[in-house]
Amino acid sequence: MQLGAFSVSLAVKDLKASREFYGKFGFKPFAGNPAQNWQILKNGDCVISLFQGMHEKNILTFNPGWDQNAKKLEKFNHVRELKRQLTAQGVKLMKEADENTKGPASLMAADPDGNLILLDQHV
Repeated sequence: MQLGAFSVSLAVKDLKASREFYGKFGFKPFAGNPAQNWQILKNGDCVISLFQGMHEKNILTFNPGWDQNAKKLEKFNHVRELKRQLTAQGVKLMKEADENTKGPASLMAADPDGNLILLDQHV
C-alpha cells in the first residue's frame, strides 16, 4: 500500500508564532497562503503543515500521487483503491472517497486513540 507524501498537519493557535518556532528547527516555508491561515514548512523531506482555525485536532496526512516535493508520481495507488483496501481490512472511515468520481478525492479515519488520518489525493 503506497500512501504517498507524508506530513503532519498541526492545528495551531498563532500561525506566525508557530512558523517562527519551527523555523528555529530549520523548517522553511514551502507552500501555502498565510493570508488564508495556512502554511506548509519543509526541512529536507520532513513536512509540517500549519493550519490556524481550520482543524480542531492534529492530523497525520498522506497525499497519494505526490512525492515529498508535491510532484506528481507516475505510478501510485489511487485514494479509491486505498479506500477499498482499508474497508476490506475492517477500517471504519469517517469520510470516504466517492467511487463514482475520478481525480482528486480524500478519505479520513481515526486510529484507536482518536488520532486523525487523512488520505488527501490532489491529482
